[in-house]
Amino acid sequence: MAGFSVSRYAPERSAWGKLTARDSLVRKLDWPLLGSAIALSFIGSLLVYSATRGRDSLTHGDPYYFLLRHALNTGIGFALMVGTIWLGHRTLRGAVPILYGLSVLLVLAVLTPLGATVNGAHAWIIIGGGFSLQPSEFTKITIILIMAMLLAERVDAGDQLHPDHRTVAKALGLAAIPMAVVMGMPDLGSVMVMAVIVLGVLLASGASNRWVFGLLGAGTAGAVAIWQLGLLDDYQIARFAAFANPALDPAGVGYNTNQARIAIGSGGLTGTGLFQGTQTTGQFVPEQQTDFVFTVAGEELGFLGAGLILVLLGVVLWRACRIARETTELYGTIVAAGIIAWFAFQAFENIGMTLGIMPVAGLPLPFVSYGGSSMFAVWVAVGLLQSIRVQRPISA
Repeated sequence: MAGFSVSRYAPERSAWGKLTARDSLVRKLDWPLLGSAIALSFIGSLLVYSATRGRDSLTHGDPYYFLLRHALNTGIGFALMVGTIWLGHRTLRGAVPILYGLSVLLVLAVLTPLGATVNGAHAWIIIGGGFSLQPSEFTKITIILIMAMLLAERVDAGDQLHPDHRTVAKALGLAAIPMAVVMGMPDLGSVMVMAVIVLGVLLASGASNRWVFGLLGAGTAGAVAIWQLGLLDDYQIARFAAFANPALDPAGVGYNTNQARIAIGSGGLTGTGLFQGTQTTGQFVPEQQTDFVFTVAGEELGFLGAGLILVLLGVVLWRACRIARETTELYGTIVAAGIIAWFAFQAFENIGMTLGIMPVAGLPLPFVSYGGSSMFAVWVAVGLLQSIRVQRPISA
Protein backbone atom coordinates (compact mmCIF):
# COMPACT_ATOMS: atom_id res chain seq x y z
CA MET A 1 0.00 0.00 0.00
CA ALA A 2 3.02 2.24 0.38
CA GLY A 3 3.18 4.99 -2.18
CA PHE A 4 -0.59 5.30 -2.54
CA SER A 5 -2.91 7.67 -0.74
CA VAL A 6 -6.04 5.99 0.54
CA SER A 7 -7.98 9.24 0.19
CA ARG A 8 -6.99 9.44 -3.46
CA TYR A 9 -8.25 5.98 -4.37
CA ALA A 10 -11.11 5.35 -1.94
CA PRO A 11 -14.59 6.56 -2.97
CA GLU A 12 -15.58 9.98 -1.59
CA ARG A 13 -17.84 9.70 1.49
CA SER A 14 -20.36 11.98 3.16
CA ALA A 15 -20.53 12.78 6.88
CA TRP A 16 -22.85 9.79 7.31
CA GLY A 17 -20.22 7.45 5.88
CA LYS A 18 -22.29 6.70 2.78
CA LEU A 19 -20.99 6.85 -0.75
CA THR A 20 -21.88 10.09 -2.51
CA ALA A 21 -23.98 10.04 -5.69
CA ARG A 22 -20.98 10.93 -7.86
CA ASP A 23 -18.86 8.03 -6.68
CA SER A 24 -21.48 5.56 -5.56
CA LEU A 25 -20.60 1.91 -5.56
CA VAL A 26 -23.46 1.08 -7.91
CA ARG A 27 -22.31 3.66 -10.42
CA LYS A 28 -18.71 2.48 -10.38
CA LEU A 29 -19.41 -1.23 -10.80
CA ASP A 30 -18.59 -2.77 -14.17
CA TRP A 31 -22.11 -3.72 -15.21
CA PRO A 32 -21.23 -5.48 -18.50
CA LEU A 33 -18.92 -7.77 -16.51
CA LEU A 34 -21.49 -8.41 -13.81
CA GLY A 35 -24.37 -8.86 -16.24
CA SER A 36 -22.42 -11.33 -18.37
CA ALA A 37 -21.42 -13.39 -15.34
CA ILE A 38 -25.04 -13.49 -14.12
CA ALA A 39 -26.27 -14.46 -17.61
CA LEU A 40 -23.72 -17.29 -17.80
CA SER A 41 -24.80 -18.63 -14.41
CA PHE A 42 -28.47 -18.43 -15.44
CA ILE A 43 -27.81 -20.28 -18.70
CA GLY A 44 -25.77 -22.78 -16.71
CA SER A 45 -28.71 -23.47 -14.41
CA LEU A 46 -30.91 -24.34 -17.41
CA LEU A 47 -28.24 -26.58 -18.90
CA VAL A 48 -27.57 -28.34 -15.59
CA TYR A 49 -31.29 -28.95 -15.13
CA SER A 50 -31.62 -30.34 -18.64
CA ALA A 51 -28.63 -32.64 -18.13
CA THR A 52 -29.79 -34.06 -14.79
CA ARG A 53 -33.59 -33.95 -14.58
CA GLY A 54 -33.97 -37.49 -15.94
CA ARG A 55 -31.04 -39.11 -14.15
CA ASP A 56 -32.69 -40.67 -11.11
CA SER A 57 -29.46 -42.37 -10.03
CA LEU A 58 -27.92 -38.91 -9.56
CA THR A 59 -30.93 -36.90 -8.41
CA HIS A 60 -32.37 -39.48 -5.96
CA GLY A 61 -35.70 -39.14 -7.75
CA ASP A 62 -35.85 -35.34 -7.45
CA PRO A 63 -35.53 -33.75 -10.93
CA TYR A 64 -34.80 -30.35 -9.35
CA TYR A 65 -31.97 -31.66 -7.14
CA PHE A 66 -29.07 -30.25 -9.20
CA LEU A 67 -30.98 -27.16 -10.31
CA LEU A 68 -31.62 -26.08 -6.72
CA ARG A 69 -28.06 -26.81 -5.68
CA HIS A 70 -26.69 -24.93 -8.67
CA ALA A 71 -28.90 -21.95 -7.76
CA LEU A 72 -27.71 -22.17 -4.15
CA ASN A 73 -24.06 -22.31 -5.24
CA THR A 74 -24.60 -19.29 -7.48
CA GLY A 75 -26.28 -17.39 -4.65
CA ILE A 76 -23.44 -18.14 -2.25
CA GLY A 77 -20.93 -17.19 -4.93
CA PHE A 78 -22.73 -13.88 -5.52
CA ALA A 79 -22.66 -13.18 -1.77
CA LEU A 80 -18.92 -13.91 -1.73
CA MET A 81 -18.49 -11.44 -4.57
CA VAL A 82 -20.37 -8.76 -2.63
CA GLY A 83 -18.26 -9.48 0.45
CA THR A 84 -15.07 -9.24 -1.60
CA ILE A 85 -16.11 -5.87 -3.02
CA TRP A 86 -17.07 -4.63 0.45
CA LEU A 87 -13.71 -5.64 1.93
CA GLY A 88 -11.78 -4.40 -1.11
CA HIS A 89 -8.75 -5.94 -2.78
CA ARG A 90 -6.45 -3.58 -0.87
CA THR A 91 -7.81 -4.72 2.49
CA LEU A 92 -7.49 -8.34 1.40
CA ARG A 93 -3.90 -7.60 0.38
CA GLY A 94 -2.93 -7.48 4.03
CA ALA A 95 -4.52 -10.88 4.66
CA VAL A 96 -2.98 -12.60 1.64
CA PRO A 97 -0.29 -14.51 3.63
CA ILE A 98 -3.02 -15.94 5.88
CA LEU A 99 -5.25 -16.86 2.93
CA TYR A 100 -2.31 -18.48 1.17
CA GLY A 101 -1.42 -20.51 4.25
CA LEU A 102 -5.00 -21.70 4.65
CA SER A 103 -5.20 -22.75 1.00
CA VAL A 104 -1.99 -24.77 1.31
CA LEU A 105 -3.33 -26.47 4.44
CA LEU A 106 -6.56 -27.32 2.61
CA VAL A 107 -4.80 -28.93 -0.36
CA LEU A 108 -2.58 -30.85 2.06
CA ALA A 109 -5.70 -32.02 3.90
CA VAL A 110 -6.81 -33.71 0.69
CA LEU A 111 -3.86 -36.09 1.07
CA THR A 112 -5.06 -37.13 4.52
CA PRO A 113 -8.00 -39.45 5.29
CA LEU A 114 -10.24 -36.39 4.85
CA GLY A 115 -9.63 -36.53 1.11
CA ALA A 116 -11.83 -38.35 -1.39
CA THR A 117 -11.38 -39.54 -4.98
CA VAL A 118 -13.76 -38.35 -7.72
CA ASN A 119 -13.27 -39.38 -11.36
CA GLY A 120 -9.74 -40.57 -10.73
CA ALA A 121 -8.52 -37.42 -8.96
CA HIS A 122 -7.97 -37.50 -5.20
CA ALA A 123 -8.79 -33.79 -5.00
CA TRP A 124 -11.84 -33.46 -2.78
CA ILE A 125 -12.78 -33.10 0.88
CA ILE A 126 -16.18 -34.52 1.80
CA ILE A 127 -17.98 -32.12 4.13
CA GLY A 128 -21.17 -34.11 4.61
CA GLY A 129 -24.79 -33.67 3.68
CA GLY A 130 -23.97 -34.27 0.05
CA PHE A 131 -21.51 -31.35 -0.06
CA SER A 132 -17.83 -31.51 -0.93
CA LEU A 133 -14.95 -29.06 -1.33
CA GLN A 134 -12.24 -28.91 -3.99
CA PRO A 135 -9.44 -26.83 -2.42
CA SER A 136 -7.50 -26.49 -5.67
CA GLU A 137 -10.17 -24.07 -6.97
CA PHE A 138 -9.40 -21.61 -4.17
CA THR A 139 -5.66 -22.16 -4.58
CA LYS A 140 -5.93 -20.54 -8.03
CA ILE A 141 -6.99 -17.31 -6.30
CA THR A 142 -4.35 -17.40 -3.58
CA ILE A 143 -1.56 -18.05 -6.10
CA ILE A 144 -2.65 -14.91 -7.97
CA LEU A 145 -2.83 -12.86 -4.76
CA ILE A 146 0.45 -14.02 -3.19
CA MET A 147 2.40 -13.48 -6.40
CA ALA A 148 0.77 -10.08 -6.98
CA MET A 149 1.57 -8.99 -3.42
CA LEU A 150 5.26 -9.90 -3.76
CA LEU A 151 5.84 -8.72 -7.32
CA ALA A 152 4.07 -5.38 -6.86
CA GLU A 153 5.22 -4.44 -3.36
CA ARG A 154 8.36 -2.48 -4.18
CA VAL A 155 7.08 -1.25 -7.54
CA ASP A 156 3.92 0.23 -6.03
CA ALA A 157 6.06 1.76 -3.28
CA GLY A 158 8.10 3.55 -5.94
CA ASP A 159 11.37 1.80 -4.99
CA GLN A 160 11.87 0.13 -8.38
CA LEU A 161 10.38 -0.02 -11.85
CA HIS A 162 10.19 -3.81 -12.20
CA PRO A 163 10.35 -6.80 -9.83
CA ASP A 164 13.93 -7.92 -9.25
CA HIS A 165 15.13 -11.49 -9.78
CA ARG A 166 15.10 -12.35 -6.10
CA THR A 167 11.45 -11.29 -5.75
CA VAL A 168 10.43 -13.24 -8.84
CA ALA A 169 12.18 -16.35 -7.56
CA LYS A 170 10.42 -16.04 -4.21
CA ALA A 171 7.03 -15.60 -5.87
CA LEU A 172 7.58 -18.63 -8.10
CA GLY A 173 8.68 -20.70 -5.12
CA LEU A 174 5.49 -19.90 -3.21
CA ALA A 175 3.37 -20.72 -6.27
CA ALA A 176 5.20 -24.03 -6.75
CA ILE A 177 4.30 -25.36 -3.28
CA PRO A 178 0.52 -25.80 -3.77
CA MET A 179 1.06 -26.74 -7.43
CA ALA A 180 3.29 -29.64 -6.40
CA VAL A 181 0.68 -30.86 -3.90
CA VAL A 182 -2.13 -30.64 -6.46
CA MET A 183 0.02 -32.47 -9.01
CA GLY A 184 0.44 -35.29 -6.51
CA MET A 185 -3.33 -35.79 -6.10
CA PRO A 186 -3.14 -36.06 -9.20
CA ASP A 187 -5.17 -33.17 -10.65
CA LEU A 188 -3.35 -32.38 -13.87
CA GLY A 189 -6.11 -30.08 -15.15
CA SER A 190 -5.85 -27.72 -12.18
CA VAL A 191 -2.05 -27.70 -12.42
CA MET A 192 -2.30 -26.70 -16.08
CA VAL A 193 -4.54 -23.76 -15.12
CA MET A 194 -2.19 -22.73 -12.32
CA ALA A 195 0.79 -22.84 -14.69
CA VAL A 196 -1.01 -20.53 -17.13
CA ILE A 197 -1.92 -18.22 -14.23
CA VAL A 198 1.74 -18.01 -13.17
CA LEU A 199 2.76 -17.19 -16.73
CA GLY A 200 0.08 -14.50 -17.03
CA VAL A 201 1.09 -12.96 -13.71
CA LEU A 202 4.75 -12.81 -14.72
CA LEU A 203 3.93 -11.19 -18.05
CA ALA A 204 1.79 -8.54 -16.33
CA SER A 205 4.35 -7.83 -13.61
CA GLY A 206 7.02 -6.60 -15.98
CA ALA A 207 9.48 -9.27 -14.84
CA SER A 208 12.43 -10.04 -17.08
CA ASN A 209 11.56 -12.03 -20.19
CA ARG A 210 14.27 -14.48 -19.18
CA TRP A 211 11.93 -15.74 -16.47
CA VAL A 212 9.08 -16.20 -18.94
CA PHE A 213 11.19 -18.10 -21.49
CA GLY A 214 12.85 -20.04 -18.69
CA LEU A 215 9.47 -21.16 -17.36
CA LEU A 216 8.29 -22.18 -20.82
CA GLY A 217 11.45 -24.21 -21.32
CA ALA A 218 11.27 -25.77 -17.86
CA GLY A 219 7.59 -26.60 -18.37
CA THR A 220 8.28 -28.32 -21.66
CA ALA A 221 11.19 -30.28 -20.22
CA GLY A 222 9.13 -31.21 -17.17
CA ALA A 223 6.22 -32.46 -19.29
CA VAL A 224 8.57 -34.64 -21.35
CA ALA A 225 10.22 -35.99 -18.19
CA ILE A 226 6.87 -36.79 -16.56
CA TRP A 227 5.78 -38.68 -19.67
CA GLN A 228 9.06 -40.56 -20.09
CA LEU A 229 9.30 -41.52 -16.41
CA GLY A 230 5.72 -42.81 -16.37
CA LEU A 231 4.60 -40.50 -13.56
CA LEU A 232 1.12 -40.05 -15.00
CA ASP A 233 -1.71 -42.31 -13.90
CA ASP A 234 -3.14 -44.79 -16.40
CA TYR A 235 -6.37 -42.82 -16.87
CA GLN A 236 -4.38 -39.65 -17.68
CA ILE A 237 -2.26 -41.47 -20.26
CA ALA A 238 -5.43 -42.93 -21.78
CA ARG A 239 -6.96 -39.44 -22.09
CA PHE A 240 -3.94 -38.12 -23.99
CA ALA A 241 -3.92 -41.22 -26.19
CA ALA A 242 -7.61 -40.73 -27.00
CA PHE A 243 -6.93 -37.07 -27.80
CA ALA A 244 -4.15 -38.03 -30.20
CA ASN A 245 -6.28 -40.76 -31.81
CA PRO A 246 -10.06 -40.40 -31.19
CA ALA A 247 -10.71 -43.73 -32.95
CA LEU A 248 -8.37 -45.60 -30.61
CA ASP A 249 -11.06 -46.81 -28.20
CA PRO A 250 -14.47 -45.31 -29.11
CA ALA A 251 -16.32 -47.50 -26.61
CA GLY A 252 -13.82 -46.87 -23.82
CA VAL A 253 -11.59 -43.92 -23.09
CA GLY A 254 -12.65 -42.14 -26.30
CA TYR A 255 -16.35 -42.52 -25.53
CA ASN A 256 -16.80 -39.18 -23.78
CA THR A 257 -15.30 -37.03 -26.50
CA ASN A 258 -16.98 -38.96 -29.31
CA GLN A 259 -20.42 -38.62 -27.70
CA ALA A 260 -19.72 -34.96 -26.93
CA ARG A 261 -19.03 -34.19 -30.57
CA ILE A 262 -22.10 -36.12 -31.68
CA ALA A 263 -24.23 -34.09 -29.25
CA ILE A 264 -22.80 -30.74 -30.36
CA GLY A 265 -22.96 -31.66 -34.05
CA SER A 266 -26.60 -32.71 -33.84
CA GLY A 267 -27.65 -29.26 -32.64
CA GLY A 268 -27.13 -27.53 -35.97
CA LEU A 269 -27.75 -23.80 -36.13
CA THR A 270 -30.63 -23.38 -33.67
CA GLY A 271 -30.55 -26.62 -31.70
CA THR A 272 -33.13 -29.28 -30.97
CA GLY A 273 -34.81 -27.13 -28.33
CA LEU A 274 -34.22 -26.76 -24.61
CA PHE A 275 -34.85 -30.08 -22.79
CA GLN A 276 -35.35 -31.79 -26.19
CA GLY A 277 -31.86 -33.08 -26.96
CA THR A 278 -31.80 -36.81 -27.70
CA GLN A 279 -28.17 -37.21 -26.59
CA THR A 280 -28.91 -35.38 -23.36
CA THR A 281 -32.21 -37.04 -22.52
CA GLY A 282 -30.73 -40.38 -23.55
CA GLN A 283 -27.88 -39.84 -21.08
CA PHE A 284 -25.24 -40.71 -23.66
CA VAL A 285 -22.72 -38.07 -22.49
CA PRO A 286 -21.17 -38.70 -19.04
CA GLU A 287 -20.54 -35.85 -16.57
CA GLN A 288 -22.81 -33.61 -18.66
CA GLN A 289 -23.71 -31.33 -15.75
CA THR A 290 -20.07 -30.58 -14.95
CA ASP A 291 -17.15 -31.01 -17.37
CA PHE A 292 -19.30 -31.60 -20.49
CA VAL A 293 -22.06 -29.06 -19.86
CA PHE A 294 -21.19 -27.27 -23.12
CA THR A 295 -22.51 -30.29 -25.03
CA VAL A 296 -26.01 -29.54 -23.71
CA ALA A 297 -25.76 -26.03 -25.12
CA GLY A 298 -24.46 -27.30 -28.45
CA GLU A 299 -27.23 -29.86 -28.84
CA GLU A 300 -30.26 -28.05 -27.43
CA LEU A 301 -29.40 -24.42 -28.19
CA GLY A 302 -27.39 -25.03 -31.33
CA PHE A 303 -24.61 -22.93 -32.79
CA LEU A 304 -26.40 -19.71 -31.84
CA GLY A 305 -26.88 -20.68 -28.19
CA ALA A 306 -23.37 -22.07 -27.83
CA GLY A 307 -22.09 -18.94 -29.55
CA LEU A 308 -23.93 -16.79 -27.01
CA ILE A 309 -21.99 -18.49 -24.22
CA LEU A 310 -18.74 -17.71 -26.04
CA VAL A 311 -19.80 -14.08 -26.49
CA LEU A 312 -20.64 -13.72 -22.79
CA LEU A 313 -17.30 -15.27 -21.81
CA GLY A 314 -15.66 -12.88 -24.25
CA VAL A 315 -17.37 -9.91 -22.57
CA VAL A 316 -16.12 -11.07 -19.16
CA LEU A 317 -12.55 -11.28 -20.50
CA TRP A 318 -12.85 -7.95 -22.35
CA ARG A 319 -14.03 -6.10 -19.25
CA ALA A 320 -11.34 -7.78 -17.14
CA CYS A 321 -8.72 -6.64 -19.66
CA ARG A 322 -10.08 -3.10 -19.48
CA ILE A 323 -9.94 -3.14 -15.68
CA ALA A 324 -6.33 -4.40 -15.80
CA ARG A 325 -5.39 -1.65 -18.25
CA GLU A 326 -7.08 1.22 -16.42
CA THR A 327 -5.79 0.64 -12.89
CA THR A 328 -2.65 2.61 -11.99
CA GLU A 329 -1.33 0.21 -9.35
CA LEU A 330 0.70 -2.81 -10.38
CA TYR A 331 -0.94 -4.98 -7.72
CA GLY A 332 -4.38 -4.51 -9.28
CA THR A 333 -3.02 -5.05 -12.78
CA ILE A 334 -1.38 -8.33 -11.79
CA VAL A 335 -4.48 -9.62 -9.98
CA ALA A 336 -6.68 -8.83 -12.99
CA ALA A 337 -4.17 -10.39 -15.39
CA GLY A 338 -4.03 -13.59 -13.35
CA ILE A 339 -7.83 -13.85 -13.41
CA ILE A 340 -7.87 -13.23 -17.18
CA ALA A 341 -5.32 -16.02 -17.74
CA TRP A 342 -7.33 -18.35 -15.49
CA PHE A 343 -10.74 -17.73 -17.09
CA ALA A 344 -9.42 -17.71 -20.66
CA PHE A 345 -7.45 -20.94 -20.45
CA GLN A 346 -10.02 -22.85 -18.42
CA ALA A 347 -12.84 -21.89 -20.78
CA PHE A 348 -10.71 -22.77 -23.81
CA GLU A 349 -9.72 -26.14 -22.33
CA ASN A 350 -13.27 -27.02 -21.28
CA ILE A 351 -14.88 -26.15 -24.59
CA GLY A 352 -11.91 -27.48 -26.54
CA MET A 353 -12.15 -30.94 -24.99
CA THR A 354 -15.83 -31.21 -25.95
CA LEU A 355 -14.87 -30.38 -29.54
CA GLY A 356 -11.91 -32.76 -29.57
CA ILE A 357 -9.26 -30.06 -30.02
CA MET A 358 -7.96 -30.36 -26.43
CA PRO A 359 -7.39 -33.41 -24.22
CA VAL A 360 -9.94 -34.20 -21.51
CA ALA A 361 -8.68 -32.56 -18.32
CA GLY A 362 -11.69 -32.48 -15.99
CA LEU A 363 -12.05 -28.70 -15.79
CA PRO A 364 -15.45 -26.97 -15.31
CA LEU A 365 -16.69 -24.20 -17.58
CA PRO A 366 -16.54 -20.95 -15.52
CA PHE A 367 -19.97 -19.80 -14.24
CA VAL A 368 -21.78 -22.52 -16.22
CA SER A 369 -20.77 -25.96 -14.93
CA TYR A 370 -22.26 -27.43 -11.78
CA GLY A 371 -19.93 -27.35 -8.80
CA GLY A 372 -19.81 -25.33 -5.63
CA SER A 373 -16.05 -24.83 -5.26
CA SER A 374 -15.64 -23.66 -8.83
CA MET A 375 -18.66 -21.36 -8.61
CA PHE A 376 -17.47 -19.80 -5.35
CA ALA A 377 -13.97 -19.22 -6.74
CA VAL A 378 -15.03 -17.55 -10.00
CA TRP A 379 -17.43 -15.20 -8.21
CA VAL A 380 -14.73 -14.21 -5.71
CA ALA A 381 -12.57 -13.45 -8.76
CA VAL A 382 -15.35 -11.23 -10.14
CA GLY A 383 -15.44 -9.49 -6.76
CA LEU A 384 -11.71 -8.80 -6.99
CA LEU A 385 -12.12 -7.37 -10.48
CA GLN A 386 -14.99 -5.14 -9.36
CA SER A 387 -13.01 -3.97 -6.34
CA ILE A 388 -10.08 -3.00 -8.57
CA ARG A 389 -12.45 -0.97 -10.73
CA VAL A 390 -14.31 0.62 -7.82
CA GLN A 391 -11.09 1.70 -6.06
CA ARG A 392 -9.38 3.08 -9.13
CA PRO A 393 -8.39 6.79 -9.13
CA ILE A 394 -11.26 9.26 -9.51
CA SER A 395 -11.17 11.11 -12.81
CA ALA A 396 -11.12 14.87 -12.63
